[in-house]
Amino acid sequence: MPNRKKIVKAVVPAAGFGTRMLPATKAVPKEMLPVAGKPLIQYAVEEAAASGIETVILVVRDHKSLIQEHFARNHSLESFLDHRGLNASANLVRNLPRITELQFVRQRQPRGLAHAVSCARPLVGDDPFVVLLPDVIMMSREPVAHQLIRVHQETGGSVVAVREVEPHDLERFGVVQAGRTLTGESGCWVSVTGLVEKPAVDRAPSRLGIFGRYLLGPSIWKAIAQTSPDANGEVQLTDALNLHCQDEHLFGLCFEGQHHDAGDPIGYLKANLDIALQDARLREPLRRYISDLQVKRR
Repeated sequence: MPNRKKIVKAVVPAAGFGTRMLPATKAVPKEMLPVAGKPLIQYAVEEAAASGIETVILVVRDHKSLIQEHFARNHSLESFLDHRGLNASANLVRNLPRITELQFVRQRQPRGLAHAVSCARPLVGDDPFVVLLPDVIMMSREPVAHQLIRVHQETGGSVVAVREVEPHDLERFGVVQAGRTLTGESGCWVSVTGLVEKPAVDRAPSRLGIFGRYLLGPSIWKAIAQTSPDANGEVQLTDALNLHCQDEHLFGLCFEGQHHDAGDPIGYLKANLDIALQDARLREPLRRYISDLQVKRR
């Protein structure tokens, strides 16, 4: 395996209006909605840290956001919990700022995912970096971000997490045009020769959709700069990657693990149920409740 530079930075875009989750997101950022007792964005930050990322750059809408407050120290709350003898809760709160180094950058207007990523460029520099979308929760033995890092270390190219989706779901995803299938020490992946954002079923180049995890090389900045806004005035990362892969290697890794699209009401409810059922504290009470519901509906 080539000796490539360690990937140490990640970008988590969290500056959108969360329109699919209104009215809950009118005052509260979508990324702060809880799933099984933990905010969406915390799953992304923890995945990055577990993948060896040393600095996570959070792109937020306001400098003084609830997201920033969530990860900051709260000495009065810690003291209150300690005084009440709630040591486990106090440690949970105390350890939030210690997950990894966090930096914040502002996106003043919601101008698309590619634009949000580009807001972090001054902090990222010209090194490869990971992008994690916080409304996609990944549950896997090896963090999906780390799976992408391993492929990059082997190939040197940019990598996106892909998975086969049902035809009726293709309009919800960026979809890749797949070239050769490649195999290496890090598993199996495909070369990507093109991408289409949310295509109609009859225009989709494949059934491989992108699932909210990207590892991008520095040439992505040039591609983003050359990408035209869409009809809504937004610069889409899928469109930028379509340009990127014309000049640079781009691969699609069929990642291992379970995913949850928690960015819409149904996906959010499913994520809460599935993840709560994996929590030892919540599993049995929730199973009993679900069983009682099934009995009552007969």
